[in-house]
Amino acid sequence: MLKYFKHYIPALTGILVIIFFLMGHNYPTYFFIGWSLFLIIGDHVLPRDKEIQQFSYPAILNFSIYINLPILFCLIFLVVSIFGNNSPNWYFEGLYSMFNIDLIQIKDSFTLIDKIALILQTTLLIGILGTVTGHELTHRKKNKIDMFIGNWLLAFSWDCTFAIEHVYGHHKDVCLDEDPASAKRGENIYLFILRATLQEQISGWKIETERLKRRRLNFFSSHNGMIVGYLRSLIITVLTFIFGGIIGMLSFLLCAFLAKSFLEAINYVEHYGLVRERGKEVSMRHSWNSNHLLSSIYLCNVTRHSDHHRAANLNFWELNPYHENAPLLPYGYLSMLYLVLITPFLYKKIMAKELIHWDENHANEYERNYTMQ
Repeated sequence: MLKYFKHYIPALTGILVIIFFLMGHNYPTYFFIGWSLFLIIGDHVLPRDKEIQQFSYPAILNFSIYINLPILFCLIFLVVSIFGNNSPNWYFEGLYSMFNIDLIQIKDSFTLIDKIALILQTTLLIGILGTVTGHELTHRKKNKIDMFIGNWLLAFSWDCTFAIEHVYGHHKDVCLDEDPASAKRGENIYLFILRATLQEQISGWKIETERLKRRRLNFFSSHNGMIVGYLRSLIITVLTFIFGGIIGMLSFLLCAFLAKSFLEAINYVEHYGLVRERGKEVSMRHSWNSNHLLSSIYLCNVTRHSDHHRAANLNFWELNPYHENAPLLPYGYLSMLYLVLITPFLYKKIMAKELIHWDENHANEYERNYTMQ
């Protein structure tokens, strides 16, 4: 059963984060630092994840994703009540009577550093529990339950376009100039985040508009995935305002904005500097792969990115972690995320060596010549 249990570690981490937040003074900071070091060091020292395990009960694996939705709701509304100025009395009284938790005292105990840790840890969990699992579920286009849960998970980062542009745009155009989510060599990470976000919105609306036209459906209707997606995010935002006032709502929107930015930073990492000859099929060499164990566990095997682009219809437990022609990231996902956001110059220096290796060992002649222009 251990092979099933490991896929529940992200959900259990979400519960553990809630517990640490409720412990008050300094504990959010302790958790953020300790958990970050655990992932970074663990990815470095633990054996690489190179095994495809067989599972007889996929429903158990799916449930490990589904439970992220209520956990994320609880986490977000706890954070909103911590930062907010208008939380209902029944909420405070309920926590005290049932769990002997004095949330008002806990709120007053947090330092500025604690509050920064609260925001960053919540942002990372929106990505892990929401965006990553939403990505997995919205690839299952014919399963209405998975699509419903997946779209609600994406709503926490105001990123409904991800279920449309990523699935129908990025997977078709990856590593071509017109793909918003493929970063060019030397591109500034912060400008990339802005460019990718804007272009993905434009592409998402275009894809959805064309789909509605083909099916002769009304643009202003419940059939429009972009409109319905934004309504989901708006519902969550309104609830955070009701629950935590303007400050609580702004704290949620800050986490959502950062979660979207972190996603684009991961997009930057996953295809940085790679190019594809137009008209040629997407190959293993067009995504940076990662076989780091903890990253794979926490990110639904999205680390097996080369195989995901080879066969996007595969469930996360079916993806192949190893291919000879798949270029490998030097570090785990959290390490790469922190590197590219905090020290982008160091990230580019590290990846310059990896790109030389890609040019010499993976690229075809056209791609090699294109990168030299």
